[in-house]
Amino acid sequence: MVVGLGNPGAEYNRTRHNVGFNVVDLLAAEWGLSWQHSKSWHALWAKGEKAILVKPTSYMNRSGESLSAVANFYKIVPSEILVVLDDLALELGRLRLRTEGGTGGHNGLESIIMHLGTEAIPRLRIGIGAAPSEGAVDYVLGRFFEEEIPVVEKTIERAADAVKCAIDKGVLSAMNLFNKIPES
Repeated sequence: MVVGLGNPGAEYNRTRHNVGFNVVDLLAAEWGLSWQHSKSWHALWAKGEKAILVKPTSYMNRSGESLSAVANFYKIVPSEILVVLDDLALELGRLRLRTEGGTGGHNGLESIIMHLGTEAIPRLRIGIGAAPSEGAVDYVLGRFFEEEIPVVEKTIERAADAVKCAIDKGVLSAMNLFNKIPES
């Protein structure tokens, strides 16, 4: 299962906090999948041959509720889930795959860890750049600056490639290929 984190609604489209949604949207398009809405799961989901894609519609801070409902239904264990999320601590354009770890202050990931009861959940963090010293909330809920958009689009494509690699070859192989600094 690949879970892209973000917030539902047009007002959040293309914001820094929604890069996880952007990655799973790209995968769904590449795989020819259509999103279905589940009110009971509070999620949009699309089932492909290689993975179930999920976009929680419960808002970022409650992502764990949606993810755990889908995982329970399909009997997917945490190690078979890949969470795709934004990361303020990474420079714009960087990717960082890990098999487990803490929240890094990310409320969506915190909700997921709380609901699944483990930090051993693979995740793909996408660098959105550091927020100004004040106003992190406005920064993550804001849109990318015009000059950042080409980097963001390339990063979303690389992140989708990293997800496909993790599915086909495992997270460790994907880590070796995608955790390095991208060439400009």
